[in-house]
Amino acid sequence: MTAQVTLLGVRHHGPGSARAVAAALAALQPDAVLIEGPPEADGLTALAAEKDMVPPVALLGHVSDDPARAAFWPFAEFSPEWVALRHAVDAGVPVRFIDLPAGQSLALGPRGTDPDATFDADGASEEREDAGEEGSGVPGGTSAPAPVDPIAELAAAAGHPDPESWWEDVIEHRTPGADPLAPFAALAEAMAALREHHPVERRDEIREAAMRQQIRAARRAGHQRIAVVCGAWHVPALAAAPTVAHDRALLAELPKKLKTELTWVPWTHRRLSQHTGYGAGIDSPGWYHHLYTTPEQPVVRWTTKVAELLRAEDHPVSSAHVIEAVRLADTLAAMRGRPLPGLAETLDAVRAVMCDGSDLALALIHDRLVVGDALGEVPDGAPAVPLRRDLTRLQRTLRLKPEATSRELVLDLRKDLDAERSRLLHRLRLLGLHWGRPVRDSVQSTGTFRETWRLEWEPEYAVRLVEAGQWGTTVQGAATGRAIADAATAELTALTELAEHCLLAALPDALPEVMRRLADRAALDTDAGHLATALPALVRTLRYGDVRATDTSALTAVALGLAERLCIALPAACTGLDADGARARRTEIDAVHQAIALLADTAVGERWAGTLTALAAREPHGGPATGVPGLLRGRAVRLLLDDGRIDTEEAGRRLGLVLSVASDPLDAAGWVEGLVSGGGAMLLHDPALLGLLDTWLCGVPADTFTDLLPILRRTFSSLETGVRHTIGSRVAAGPLSASVADSAPDVELDAGRADATTPALALLLGLSQPRIPRQPDRRAG
Repeated sequence: MTAQVTLLGVRHHGPGSARAVAAALAALQPDAVLIEGPPEADGLTALAAEKDMVPPVALLGHVSDDPARAAFWPFAEFSPEWVALRHAVDAGVPVRFIDLPAGQSLALGPRGTDPDATFDADGASEEREDAGEEGSGVPGGTSAPAPVDPIAELAAAAGHPDPESWWEDVIEHRTPGADPLAPFAALAEAMAALREHHPVERRDEIREAAMRQQIRAARRAGHQRIAVVCGAWHVPALAAAPTVAHDRALLAELPKKLKTELTWVPWTHRRLSQHTGYGAGIDSPGWYHHLYTTPEQPVVRWTTKVAELLRAEDHPVSSAHVIEAVRLADTLAAMRGRPLPGLAETLDAVRAVMCDGSDLALALIHDRLVVGDALGEVPDGAPAVPLRRDLTRLQRTLRLKPEATSRELVLDLRKDLDAERSRLLHRLRLLGLHWGRPVRDSVQSTGTFRETWRLEWEPEYAVRLVEAGQWGTTVQGAATGRAIADAATAELTALTELAEHCLLAALPDALPEVMRRLADRAALDTDAGHLATALPALVRTLRYGDVRATDTSALTAVALGLAERLCIALPAACTGLDADGARARRTEIDAVHQAIALLADTAVGERWAGTLTALAAREPHGGPATGVPGLLRGRAVRLLLDDGRIDTEEAGRRLGLVLSVASDPLDAAGWVEGLVSGGGAMLLHDPALLGLLDTWLCGVPADTFTDLLPILRRTFSSLETGVRHTIGSRVAAGPLSASVADSAPDVELDAGRADATTPALALLLGLSQPRIPRQPDRRAG
């Protein structure tokens, strides 16, 4: 008896195609099901029947000795291939994948622009750095033919301007009729006509040869009713059945097969909606899932979901809105000549009736419902690298379930569970898995016990885990190995950040090596910019000993050495800078000043004060290239003033010298910016300073004032609003003099009340733990 082979051409991830495949298989009752996909996954098909296997999922294939060369074959609940796989597994009939082996697909490399991505895209999304390269990928081949969109061609032949709307009307909204095979026959005929007028890629010809060989193998195995589910573009080629010799000649062009490993991994609807690297990506997976799972009254039930979503976001939506939106969608479909409302009509109706025309509310609906945040699950029995198994164990132990939706996680590091969660997230960041990202720089707020993270799991992390497996078999071990490897090539700034990460991630085995490398780099690096960037990060690391109970004493010597060398190198590095360079250096000086204050080392503090004094005195007598810019000199004076190294009288004297007629106005304006920015209260408390500044500004020539205006605006815009208003009112009141200060009322200091605040302030600042004295109840007297 001759075997009957039924070719079921589909569109990947099409709910209409999925329903049609389900009906055809129910009618055919095949004794073998062949599906487009990598044959190495045949041993994984039984997992599809596991109750813990919840689509969307994907087959992940990667080269064994090069995990970065990987590809995904995604399946959604509404994917025809998934429907065929579940039918075969549930019915207990053999199921095989019949495309090129993953080892040869990955050896060929990315296919570039896919002319038939709508109906087939190699079935895979490749994750490679060179994923943008074009060409056939076949040795000796030529570049790919001009792309052709089969749906657009068929829609144009039918006189329809919108290909997606036409396909939705003809296929996706269609329910199986009396003859479940009729749609496949019609689609095969249409694809045959298209292939006659459009060239076929050499790569597709090779793949089709491999599929025909698999069909022949199924016949030789004795199967009589064979169902083949593949991209509709391939159906005419599989039906043609050329000779075995012809197919063998095509397959001989393939490169050597690479050794690969395959497994199931969770996937997301959001990833299905991305076309990058995956030609069969779809724009509305959430909508397609709804169409497949809700065949009865899909528009009514969809608008009901929309209403629930909007109500949860505090939008006033009633049942009347739902009824009116459904009616409007039906009316729009009739006006546009469509048999049923599609996504376009439904969204137009929802925008008009339920969103009051707001695109913001519609964007929320598109994100949550049209695309969706569904994340699949795979059973524990799926093959996994040891690192993946360890991460799964930790996720369960720490109650951190991976989710596709973005959510905020607040950790209290004083709790053991939250501290372990923090270490896990930091270790994963070292491995390049940014499942958690710090929010508002909360992780750098190391003086507190609070961390805030934004969690969002991406399917691509499955590949990152395979890649990271080279560093170790556990999360801690892999993070340690990666940190040590990175330290070998990192520069000084990167090393200080790496030391910080090692402490946050609690990697005691990596920290000594990182610190050794850090000490070596710090001893050799002479760039003041590198030293100024590295020191604040290193001092932050030292503070972790207090917050996370970590011993950081070994870093103290490195930090003190960096500070000493920076004090020597900084004055020369501040000479001859342009405006942009001066602003960047000022930011570095501010950060270094705070870091040295936190070091609390008297000798280094005195050395730093001397460096600031030298900066403040280094005026450009021989031109701008011979001295320190006014911005940095003024900033040095301000830092000395804030530390009590000089008083306001000395600061006023220096301001008077800078604002003299002999000084360059632009340099003087920069000096004022360095002095005032970051807090202008000093101008309010010392009228002499404000008077000097006012007198200088009034004497600046008109043409020079225009050049100064941007600097002055930037300087005063950094002041607090109240300070700006007060300065303006005092200047507007008339000439400034010491009488401004005399007008303030005399207030006698109450020493007793002032002393009563000292214990509370000491407690807040962490200086001691005194008992706050109880104040007498003044109401009794």
